[in-house]
Amino acid sequence: MDLFDIGFLTIRLVDLIDIAIVTVLLYKLYNLLRGGVAINIFIGLLTVYALYWICVKVLSMELLGTILGQFISLGFIALIIVFQQEVRRFLIVLGTNNILSKNTFTRQILPWNWQMAKSNPLNIPEIVKACRQMAKTKTGAIIVLAKSSELKYYTNTGDLMNAEISHSLIESIFFKNSPLHDGSIIIVNNMIKAARCVLPVTENVELPGHLGMRHRAAIGITEQSDALALVVSEETGDISLAKEGHIRLDISLEELERTLNEEFPN
Repeated sequence: MDLFDIGFLTIRLVDLIDIAIVTVLLYKLYNLLRGGVAINIFIGLLTVYALYWICVKVLSMELLGTILGQFISLGFIALIIVFQQEVRRFLIVLGTNNILSKNTFTRQILPWNWQMAKSNPLNIPEIVKACRQMAKTKTGAIIVLAKSSELKYYTNTGDLMNAEISHSLIESIFFKNSPLHDGSIIIVNNMIKAARCVLPVTENVELPGHLGMRHRAAIGITEQSDALALVVSEETGDISLAKEGHIRLDISLEELERTLNEEFPN
């Protein structure tokens, strides 16, 4: 169906839908790449591609066009290699924020329903109580709350526990003389799955310089998955919350509890 027809230009409804989808995908891609070195690589690839079209289509420079053409012919493979982490994050965003995964009817009838099974309700009061006490004593901590992924790769880097959540256990893990305090704990399906876990550190160069390794690791794990990460600063006792590669610094206990209730509804 044609919406506009002005002689040399015909715009159909499907063209508008096409533009809208591409715009959304480019916006998602930009949010994933911004702040890191990947955005500079992406701009470099676009520059090479634009140079190729200018040389071939406009200036007819055959030699340079042939060289750039050989480079572009391997572009797809190069993109997968160079942007491996970004592609993974992009697919995670699409997989965890699509309409099918949020629709009650489709969750009941789709064959991959086992991946969306409702987990046990998160024991939010115990987590908040632990954060409150560690903030008072300025005990450094990082708590990862898994959502759709069990984060098996990262839990295997630490010591498996499979323990029930309690504020006293969390506080004892992060006590400075505890052998488990270095690293993070990962909570999966309302269980402390593992402690002393090693997390990926973000490569975002736009972060403030005062943020330490705990905060950067919290951002890093939320870039790689849809998990949430809580950080208690050892220097200030401030509580921070990371989600989708972004971090909210110095949040109140009320804000923390409200956010957790929104992210992990019973």
